[in-house]
Amino acid sequence: MSLRRRGLMAVAAVAATSSLLLSACGVGSSGDDGEVTIEWWHIGTTEPNKTIYEQWAKEFEAENPGVDIKMTALENEAFKSKMTTQTAAGDLPDIFSTWGGGVLAQQVDAGLVRDLSVVGAPALDSFTTAAITPYKIHGNVYGIPIDAGMVGFWYNKALFAEAGIEEPPATWEEFLETVQTLKDAGIIPIALAGKEKWPGHFYWSYLAMRIGGLDMLQSAATSQDFSAPGFVKAGEKLQELAELEPFQEGFMGAEYSTADGQAALMGSGKAAMELMGQWAPSVQADSGGGIGEDLGFFPFPSVEGGEGNINEAFGGGNGFALAADSPREAVNFLLFISEREQHAKFVESGAGLPALVDAVDMVQDDNLRMVAQSLSEATGFQLYLDQAFPPAVGGQVNDSVAELLAGEATPEEVTEAISITAQTEG
Repeated sequence: MSLRRRGLMAVAAVAATSSLLLSACGVGSSGDDGEVTIEWWHIGTTEPNKTIYEQWAKEFEAENPGVDIKMTALENEAFKSKMTTQTAAGDLPDIFSTWGGGVLAQQVDAGLVRDLSVVGAPALDSFTTAAITPYKIHGNVYGIPIDAGMVGFWYNKALFAEAGIEEPPATWEEFLETVQTLKDAGIIPIALAGKEKWPGHFYWSYLAMRIGGLDMLQSAATSQDFSAPGFVKAGEKLQELAELEPFQEGFMGAEYSTADGQAALMGSGKAAMELMGQWAPSVQADSGGGIGEDLGFFPFPSVEGGEGNINEAFGGGNGFALAADSPREAVNFLLFISEREQHAKFVESGAGLPALVDAVDMVQDDNLRMVAQSLSEATGFQLYLDQAFPPAVGGQVNDSVAELLAGEATPEEVTEAISITAQTEG
């Protein structure tokens, strides 16, 4: 399966190519004594990521005498907090976890992140469109993805069958009919963690994509104006859904991964659907026990007359970026972990879905393979809106959509609030 181990000549060739590119671009180099320490901050605090990252560091150090990779593993929220402080201070670690989007753009605009468009060239063409898109800022590449994922509907096949539903819905109208059919059968159609807000924004964002298309979203990111008809119509469609009362009782106070939360309802077979990312099956299993072979997946439905299409994906992944003053060995490390052998170890361990082209077969789970296949065939990709935009704007998206779902805001008020925040931040 691996294309990496082609002998020492291949390794030397990659290293030589990288060195020439780095020298030409003025990338920092090792100290005069040949010793170099690379500071690597990441969020791989749990298995299998923890072990995979440690193996990567050890193997790279073994192949590059004199290089010492010093790892700092931080839990997700602690990492974000620490990186906010470091960004404000203008002092980023050599290698750091990133999700791309608005936060990475702010770091790029501050001159803190290395442009990988040239120095990363040996790897860039090997990534899928969905995987690399979040790390493209102002037309250049500032991050290397290690996985990619998308949001879609996870559903309980047994509950669908109990309600007499033979196929997952492909259009929004069919989806609303499915919700009503489940309700009529006494089944909770959708589990939703309303308290955490971010799961709710998936609905509005996907509807905006399907109705207005990716161009509308990209235009709004530039103009800081979210009043386009497609955004308003997305709110109207979401209102249609909310009026059916499709969610569990008390959903606005529910969390995602707690014992009585969204994932647990799905994992215990008490709800028929949830709109969630590729991590859903594992969280369902941890929270509610999991429903095994009854679990299925289908993409977010199309909207009749919409500019978007069902092959455009919404989601995100994990990647790494480099500080502007990082040593050349840090670039070489990113090239190393992008090699197919290293990527195969990562995917086959269950750490994430593939970011490389022609890598779907690395995925062992049938449902996750379906997600990976959809990603590999995606004609367009949109990063989660609460990550694609600056933090304040992403937060406003989450807050406003939550108010819409609670019946406390109109579709027009949602777009107005987001636009005001975007223009204030801009």
